[in-house]
Amino acid sequence: SFVGTFDDRPYVAPFHGNITDLCPVGALTSYTYRFRARPWDIEQAGSVCTLCPSQCNVSFTVRDEQVKRVVARQNPDVDDGWLCDRGRYGFAMFGAEERMTEPRLRGADGAASWEETIAAAAAGLGAAGAASAAIVADASNEEGYLLQRLMREALGSPHIDSRPARGAGRDALVRLAAPEISAQVRDIDSADAILLVGADPLHGASILDLRIRKAMRRGGAKLAVATDRPTTLDGGAEAAVRYAPGGATLFLSELAAALRLGGQGGDAAAPVAELLRGAENVTIVWGERIGREGEGALRALLDVAAALGLAEKERSGLLEIPEVANARGLREVGCLPDAGPGLAETAAGMGSEAIRAALEAGELKAVVLFGVDPLRDFPDSEAWERALEAADTVIAFSLFENATTARADVVFPLETFAEKDGTVTHPEGRLQRVRPSAARPGDVRAGWRALVELAAALGHETGIQSQPEAFAAVGAAVPFYAGIDDAEIAGRGVRWQEREAAAALPKAGEDAGAPASPPGEEKPEFAFRLGTYRDMWAGPITELNPPLRFLKPEQKVELSPADAERLGVKCGDEVTVSQNGTSVKARVVLRERVAEGVCFLAEGVAEGNANALLNGGPVQVEIRKAAS
Repeated sequence: SFVGTFDDRPYVAPFHGNITDLCPVGALTSYTYRFRARPWDIEQAGSVCTLCPSQCNVSFTVRDEQVKRVVARQNPDVDDGWLCDRGRYGFAMFGAEERMTEPRLRGADGAASWEETIAAAAAGLGAAGAASAAIVADASNEEGYLLQRLMREALGSPHIDSRPARGAGRDALVRLAAPEISAQVRDIDSADAILLVGADPLHGASILDLRIRKAMRRGGAKLAVATDRPTTLDGGAEAAVRYAPGGATLFLSELAAALRLGGQGGDAAAPVAELLRGAENVTIVWGERIGREGEGALRALLDVAAALGLAEKERSGLLEIPEVANARGLREVGCLPDAGPGLAETAAGMGSEAIRAALEAGELKAVVLFGVDPLRDFPDSEAWERALEAADTVIAFSLFENATTARADVVFPLETFAEKDGTVTHPEGRLQRVRPSAARPGDVRAGWRALVELAAALGHETGIQSQPEAFAAVGAAVPFYAGIDDAEIAGRGVRWQEREAAAALPKAGEDAGAPASPPGEEKPEFAFRLGTYRDMWAGPITELNPPLRFLKPEQKVELSPADAERLGVKCGDEVTVSQNGTSVKARVVLRERVAEGVCFLAEGVAEGNANALLNGGPVQVEIRKAAS
């Protein structure tokens, strides 16, 4: 712990990072350190990688206050000692020239002071008031909690989201969070059958890809895959189903019917139902993206879980692969348009897509973008450009300079996960500690501190002066996190579902009824239904990282051999993929397991980003061979 004096009064606090983060604002007159050894101190020496939802446990080798190496820190409940190349080598981007190291004001000559930027941000948000919104992604639980508190309490705005596009509503999220149907990562090891639906773990959470392979090879687990795009696990699957982009709702509805009716559902669902029905322990690994289809997809997923009786089976349940690393934690601390901290009912606000439309229409005046780059990572890039240009005030919290920060009025720098102090929540509900190991460069401050100061400038005093106090506030606001402290999290984390406080999870409303199938869509001649995916190497992880730069993905359009023959193209040919007047260029790749009439492009690549073609869901695109 840290022991010192402040204004001639004793001051004591747990020591986790920079002293200036732990003390009240003011001059320190003296300080000392006091240490007490505990059994979990050695385990606490590591941290957590937040480059993907796997949240692998890691340790850093630091020299001259900079990360020089990242190694795995074994946690059987999370990563089994594995660490992907993103986590092992991604640290090199921390020192990139594009790294934000001080706050900035648009139009100012050079960096601005924190006082100036806080005042400018507060002025813009204060002028907008309830016509403000926020979107958050790369953030700790404490940062997410403070941001939603700033929006709801300081500005009176319910418009906050932590998803790039539409997703599950509050009632569905409460049902999905129920402890009795929540699987752990370790449940994969003992599963008799695994269903992978709507996700490719290789790109979304690489460690789960390895865990599933281990369960198949060592435990004899049987795998069924149901996705729109081929996955790397197809070859070992006993049943592999391809549905059209946007067709997860229909498949899951047919699967639930087949399970209930003894195999009399749709032809595609029948073999999957047969495989699952005969298994004692079943783990369903599902992708958050299926929620973009609407409530029907999540209700159908819950219907499958009910048909299998997962709530009554041990070592069985649902395990999500979310789109961002701390997606579950951000949802549970209140970064949702229709749910507050603890998934409590609250005044309904706008989600990400509605925020974009309202900014463009002038209905919203200001937006806070915390750890997100919508111009690259969100659907409909052109619409987001118009939205940011129309906004009176754009405030961006970012690690790196990017297209979004270039359009922001105020930019605040963020910490990397090697510099951050806070907590995150694993997709299985395990709270883990992110611990600072390296010094923050330049004039970077803790994200929670910047949000506290911004709230204070808006007249809302949070009373929070340290990270431990911020975490205590999270525990007080989220009933099923209540009582969790550092000692309980220790080095391996703690699942909130296994604690008595889990009973405080709120109840869901009445079910809205049976899941609806998506409407049919007439396919024009020579048009393709576009599906998209996020390549694991797309983004700053490779572009700003010399050791990984050779992995930078180029845009490729995946086609079936039959469609390529119909178009008169072959592997490697350059084509133009167009939709509603917007087009991107790509190289043809032939994949036998891609369905006819469907094509796939990658999101987030530097050139030819598929997000430019999307407008909220699967669309029809035209493909033409580029001129020689």
